[in-house]
Amino acid sequence: MYDAEKRISKALPKLAKAATSEELKQAFTDHLEETKGHVTKLETVFEAFGAKAKGKTCKGTVGILEEGEEILEENEDSPSLNAALISAAQKVEHYEIASYGTLVAWAKLLKNDDAVGTLEEILSEEEAADEKLNDIAESSANEEAASNANEEEEEVSAPQSKKAKK
Repeated sequence: MYDAEKRISKALPKLAKAATSEELKQAFTDHLEETKGHVTKLETVFEAFGAKAKGKTCKGTVGILEEGEEILEENEDSPSLNAALISAAQKVEHYEIASYGTLVAWAKLLKNDDAVGTLEEILSEEEAADEKLNDIAESSANEEAASNANEEEEEVSAPQSKKAKK
């Protein structure tokens, strides 16, 4: 997760820049600050186990971030962009939630209360970020994408209707 958080810290500014919704831009910017804090908190977890902080390439995060880049490119000039960005970001959040849930369980098993507390704090922040993205999706982004899809369907079917009447 140490490597994952560093990678996510580099990806979030791109998502914020791409978002067309001010609320979504702000959510990405806020989570960037939290993510930078996660890197620091993970360093304290390493210390709690008497280890030096170091990362191993997180292939899961690499893959999810690559997929996110594709989603961004495919939806760049589309009204569905914000919904697509949320989809990509929630995949990252869900991966992190699963990973931190496991790390909390392991820290409990190892009876390292300092690590448990820090990891639970990070987990809680990841869950809150996911919920915020969900709220934005449900309050605006999904409707924008759906209404655009409906408009495109109407444009496509309109010429066919004219032909059918002839």
